[in-house]
Amino acid sequence: MANAPIVFLGPTLPRAEAAAILDATYLPPAEQGSVVRAVRTYLPRAIVLIDGSFGKVPAVRHKEILWALAKGIPIFGAASMGALRAAELAAVGMQGHGFIYRWYSLTLLADDDEVAVAMCPPELGAAPLSEALINIRLTLRRAMRAGIVTAEERRALEALARNTHFVDRSYPRLLTDARPALPHGSGVALDRLAQWLPSGALDRKREDAIGLLTKLARSTELTGKSQDNIPFQLTEAWAYDLDAAGLWGDDIGSILAE
Repeated sequence: MANAPIVFLGPTLPRAEAAAILDATYLPPAEQGSVVRAVRTYLPRAIVLIDGSFGKVPAVRHKEILWALAKGIPIFGAASMGALRAAELAAVGMQGHGFIYRWYSLTLLADDDEVAVAMCPPELGAAPLSEALINIRLTLRRAMRAGIVTAEERRALEALARNTHFVDRSYPRLLTDARPALPHGSGVALDRLAQWLPSGALDRKREDAIGLLTKLARSTELTGKSQDNIPFQLTEAWAYDLDAAGLWGDDIGSILAE
Protein backbone atom coordinates (compact mmCIF):
# COMPACT_ATOMS: atom_id res chain seq x y z
CA MET A 1 0.00 0.00 0.00
CA ALA A 2 2.14 2.85 -1.34
CA ASN A 3 2.27 6.06 0.72
CA ALA A 4 0.13 4.51 3.47
CA PRO A 5 1.22 5.12 7.06
CA ILE A 6 3.72 2.61 8.44
CA VAL A 7 3.02 1.17 11.89
CA PHE A 8 5.69 -0.76 13.80
CA LEU A 9 3.64 -3.03 16.05
CA GLY A 10 4.26 -6.12 18.15
CA PRO A 11 3.20 -7.30 21.61
CA THR A 12 1.31 -4.16 22.63
CA LEU A 13 -1.71 -4.82 20.40
CA PRO A 14 -2.75 -7.62 18.01
CA ARG A 15 -2.23 -6.59 14.42
CA ALA A 16 -5.78 -7.51 13.36
CA GLU A 17 -7.24 -5.28 16.06
CA ALA A 18 -4.94 -2.40 15.10
CA ALA A 19 -5.75 -2.78 11.40
CA ALA A 20 -9.44 -2.48 12.19
CA ILE A 21 -8.72 0.97 13.65
CA LEU A 22 -6.18 2.42 11.21
CA ASP A 23 -5.68 1.47 7.57
CA ALA A 24 -1.89 1.20 7.34
CA THR A 25 1.03 -1.02 6.45
CA TYR A 26 1.90 -2.98 9.61
CA LEU A 27 5.47 -4.09 10.21
CA PRO A 28 7.11 -6.03 13.10
CA PRO A 29 8.69 -4.19 16.04
CA ALA A 30 11.31 -1.71 14.84
CA GLU A 31 15.02 -2.33 15.27
CA GLN A 32 18.16 -0.63 14.02
CA GLY A 33 17.64 0.26 10.35
CA SER A 34 13.89 -0.39 10.30
CA VAL A 35 12.88 3.24 9.79
CA VAL A 36 15.35 3.79 6.95
CA ARG A 37 14.34 0.53 5.28
CA ALA A 38 10.63 1.34 5.61
CA VAL A 39 11.04 4.83 4.13
CA ARG A 40 12.97 3.51 1.15
CA THR A 41 10.60 0.59 0.55
CA TYR A 42 7.17 2.11 1.19
CA LEU A 43 7.55 5.90 0.88
CA PRO A 44 5.09 6.32 3.75
CA ARG A 45 3.27 9.57 4.41
CA ALA A 46 3.69 8.95 8.16
CA ILE A 47 5.40 6.55 10.54
CA VAL A 48 3.87 5.26 13.78
CA LEU A 49 6.28 3.67 16.25
CA ILE A 50 4.61 1.59 18.95
CA ASP A 51 6.83 -1.45 19.54
CA GLY A 52 10.54 -2.00 19.12
CA SER A 53 12.97 -4.89 19.50
CA PHE A 54 16.10 -4.73 21.65
CA GLY A 55 18.53 -6.99 23.42
CA LYS A 56 19.18 -9.60 20.72
CA VAL A 57 19.23 -6.85 18.08
CA PRO A 58 20.17 -3.15 18.33
CA ALA A 59 17.20 -0.88 19.08
CA VAL A 60 15.84 1.58 16.54
CA ARG A 61 18.25 4.50 16.41
CA HIS A 62 17.44 8.11 17.19
CA LYS A 63 19.45 9.18 14.15
CA GLU A 64 17.26 7.34 11.66
CA ILE A 65 14.17 8.94 13.18
CA LEU A 66 15.85 12.34 12.81
CA TRP A 67 16.66 11.47 9.19
CA ALA A 68 13.03 10.62 8.42
CA LEU A 69 11.79 13.75 10.18
CA ALA A 70 14.24 15.85 8.15
CA LYS A 71 12.70 14.36 5.01
CA GLY A 72 9.34 15.76 6.09
CA ILE A 73 7.78 12.48 7.25
CA PRO A 74 5.76 12.91 10.45
CA ILE A 75 6.60 10.31 13.10
CA PHE A 76 4.31 9.45 16.00
CA GLY A 77 5.07 7.34 19.06
CA ALA A 78 3.14 5.78 21.92
CA ALA A 79 2.83 2.93 24.40
CA SER A 80 6.24 1.26 24.38
CA MET A 81 9.43 1.98 22.41
CA GLY A 82 7.39 4.64 20.62
CA ALA A 83 6.69 6.46 23.88
CA LEU A 84 10.37 6.34 24.81
CA ARG A 85 11.64 7.69 21.52
CA ALA A 86 8.91 10.34 21.35
CA ALA A 87 9.82 11.62 24.81
CA GLU A 88 13.50 11.73 23.83
CA LEU A 89 12.89 13.41 20.46
CA ALA A 90 9.89 15.66 21.13
CA ALA A 91 12.09 18.76 20.89
CA VAL A 92 13.02 17.90 17.30
CA GLY A 93 9.60 16.99 16.01
CA MET A 94 8.60 13.44 16.95
CA GLN A 95 5.03 13.51 18.25
CA GLY A 96 4.08 11.48 21.32
CA HIS A 97 0.70 10.39 22.53
CA GLY A 98 -0.77 8.93 25.70
CA PHE A 99 -0.13 8.46 29.38
CA ILE A 100 3.15 6.57 29.06
CA TYR A 101 4.61 9.15 26.69
CA ARG A 102 3.67 11.96 29.10
CA TRP A 103 5.08 10.00 32.05
CA TYR A 104 8.42 9.48 30.31
CA SER A 105 8.47 13.16 29.31
CA LEU A 106 7.99 14.28 32.91
CA THR A 107 9.95 11.63 34.83
CA LEU A 108 13.67 12.23 35.12
CA LEU A 109 15.78 9.06 34.70
CA ALA A 110 12.74 6.81 34.19
CA ASP A 111 13.76 3.22 33.45
CA ASP A 112 13.41 1.90 29.92
CA ASP A 113 12.34 -1.47 31.28
CA GLU A 114 9.07 -0.01 32.56
CA VAL A 115 7.61 -0.90 29.14
CA ALA A 116 9.80 -3.91 28.27
CA VAL A 117 8.20 -7.31 27.76
CA ALA A 118 9.28 -10.65 26.39
CA MET A 119 7.59 -11.55 23.12
CA CYS A 120 7.20 -14.32 20.58
CA PRO A 121 9.27 -14.05 17.39
CA PRO A 122 7.75 -11.64 14.84
CA GLU A 123 7.16 -14.63 12.55
CA LEU A 124 4.74 -15.97 15.18
CA GLY A 125 2.97 -12.67 15.72
CA ALA A 126 5.19 -11.05 18.39
CA ALA A 127 2.62 -11.80 21.10
CA PRO A 128 3.58 -10.76 24.67
CA LEU A 129 5.07 -13.36 26.99
CA SER A 130 5.37 -11.19 30.10
CA GLU A 131 3.74 -8.14 31.68
CA ALA A 132 5.08 -4.59 31.52
CA LEU A 133 6.20 -3.11 34.83
CA ILE A 134 4.28 0.10 34.22
CA ASN A 135 1.08 -1.91 33.81
CA ILE A 136 1.80 -3.82 37.02
CA ARG A 137 2.50 -0.65 38.98
CA LEU A 138 -0.64 1.10 37.75
CA THR A 139 -2.71 -2.01 38.46
CA LEU A 140 -1.37 -2.28 42.01
CA ARG A 141 -2.23 1.37 42.67
CA ARG A 142 -5.73 0.74 41.39
CA ALA A 143 -5.98 -2.30 43.68
CA MET A 144 -4.87 -0.18 46.63
CA ARG A 145 -7.53 2.45 45.89
CA ALA A 146 -10.12 -0.32 45.65
CA GLY A 147 -9.13 -1.65 49.08
CA ILE A 148 -7.75 -4.92 47.72
CA VAL A 149 -4.26 -4.33 49.16
CA THR A 150 -2.84 -1.87 51.66
CA ALA A 151 -0.30 0.81 50.78
CA GLU A 152 2.43 -1.25 52.48
CA GLU A 153 1.46 -4.36 50.51
CA ARG A 154 1.38 -2.36 47.27
CA ARG A 155 4.90 -1.05 47.87
CA ALA A 156 6.20 -4.55 48.65
CA LEU A 157 4.56 -6.04 45.56
CA GLU A 158 5.89 -3.24 43.37
CA ALA A 159 9.40 -3.78 44.70
CA LEU A 160 9.15 -7.49 43.93
CA ALA A 161 8.01 -6.75 40.39
CA ARG A 162 10.76 -4.21 39.85
CA ASN A 163 13.41 -6.65 41.04
CA THR A 164 12.17 -9.37 38.66
CA HIS A 165 13.75 -9.52 35.21
CA PHE A 166 11.34 -8.19 32.60
CA VAL A 167 11.11 -11.54 30.78
CA ASP A 168 9.76 -13.15 33.98
CA ARG A 169 7.30 -10.48 35.05
CA SER A 170 3.73 -11.72 35.27
CA TYR A 171 0.91 -11.60 37.78
CA PRO A 172 1.09 -15.35 38.57
CA ARG A 173 4.85 -15.06 39.18
CA LEU A 174 4.33 -11.96 41.32
CA LEU A 175 1.69 -13.63 43.48
CA THR A 176 3.85 -16.72 43.93
CA ASP A 177 6.94 -14.73 44.90
CA ALA A 178 4.91 -12.56 47.26
CA ARG A 179 3.66 -15.42 49.47
CA PRO A 180 6.93 -15.87 51.41
CA ALA A 181 8.12 -12.29 50.96
CA LEU A 182 5.22 -10.20 52.28
CA PRO A 183 4.55 -9.70 56.00
CA HIS A 184 2.70 -12.43 57.87
CA GLY A 185 -1.03 -12.08 57.39
CA SER A 186 -0.90 -10.81 53.82
CA GLY A 187 -2.10 -14.12 52.37
CA VAL A 188 -5.74 -13.02 52.49
CA ALA A 189 -4.91 -9.84 50.59
CA LEU A 190 -3.03 -11.85 47.97
CA ASP A 191 -6.05 -14.14 47.57
CA ARG A 192 -8.26 -11.08 47.09
CA LEU A 193 -5.81 -9.68 44.56
CA ALA A 194 -5.71 -12.93 42.60
CA GLN A 195 -9.51 -12.93 42.34
CA TRP A 196 -9.62 -9.24 41.40
CA LEU A 197 -6.89 -9.18 38.75
CA PRO A 198 -8.81 -10.79 35.85
CA SER A 199 -11.29 -7.91 35.84
CA GLY A 200 -9.25 -5.19 37.52
CA ALA A 201 -5.83 -5.28 35.84
CA LEU A 202 -4.92 -2.30 33.66
CA ASP A 203 -3.14 -2.42 30.30
CA ARG A 204 -2.00 1.16 29.78
CA LYS A 205 0.25 0.26 26.87
CA ARG A 206 -2.69 -1.18 24.96
CA GLU A 207 -4.88 1.83 25.77
CA ASP A 208 -2.24 4.28 24.58
CA ALA A 209 -1.69 2.38 21.33
CA ILE A 210 -5.42 2.28 20.60
CA GLY A 211 -5.67 5.96 21.46
CA LEU A 212 -2.96 6.96 19.00
CA LEU A 213 -4.27 4.77 16.17
CA THR A 214 -7.80 6.11 16.74
CA LYS A 215 -6.55 9.70 16.72
CA LEU A 216 -4.69 9.16 13.46
CA ALA A 217 -7.64 7.37 11.87
CA ARG A 218 -9.79 10.41 12.60
CA SER A 219 -7.24 12.86 11.22
CA THR A 220 -8.00 14.19 7.77
CA GLU A 221 -4.32 14.98 7.24
CA LEU A 222 -1.18 13.62 8.87
CA THR A 223 1.30 16.41 9.40
CA GLY A 224 4.56 16.76 11.26
CA LYS A 225 6.41 19.55 12.97
CA SER A 226 8.79 21.60 10.84
CA GLN A 227 12.42 20.47 10.72
CA ASP A 228 13.63 23.44 8.69
CA ASN A 229 15.79 24.72 11.51
CA ILE A 230 17.43 21.35 12.24
CA PRO A 231 19.48 20.29 9.19
CA PHE A 232 20.33 16.60 9.08
CA GLN A 233 24.00 15.68 9.08
CA LEU A 234 25.66 12.33 8.46
CA THR A 235 27.83 11.23 11.39
CA GLU A 236 30.40 8.49 11.67
CA ALA A 237 28.27 6.75 14.28
CA TRP A 238 25.23 6.69 12.00
CA ALA A 239 27.30 5.46 9.07
CA TYR A 240 28.38 2.58 11.32
CA ASP A 241 24.73 1.90 12.23
CA LEU A 242 23.75 1.84 8.55
CA ASP A 243 26.55 -0.59 7.83
CA ALA A 244 25.56 -2.81 10.77
CA ALA A 245 21.96 -2.85 9.49
CA GLY A 246 23.10 -3.86 6.01
CA LEU A 247 22.16 -0.49 4.52
CA TRP A 248 25.59 0.87 3.67
CA GLY A 249 26.66 0.21 0.10
CA ASP A 250 26.74 1.55 -3.42
CA ASP A 251 23.26 3.03 -3.00
CA ILE A 252 24.08 5.07 0.10
CA GLY A 253 23.48 8.23 -1.87
CA SER A 254 19.81 7.38 -2.16
CA ILE A 255 19.60 7.07 1.61
CA LEU A 256 21.17 10.46 2.23
CA ALA A 257 19.57 12.31 -0.67
CA GLU A 258 17.08 15.00 0.19
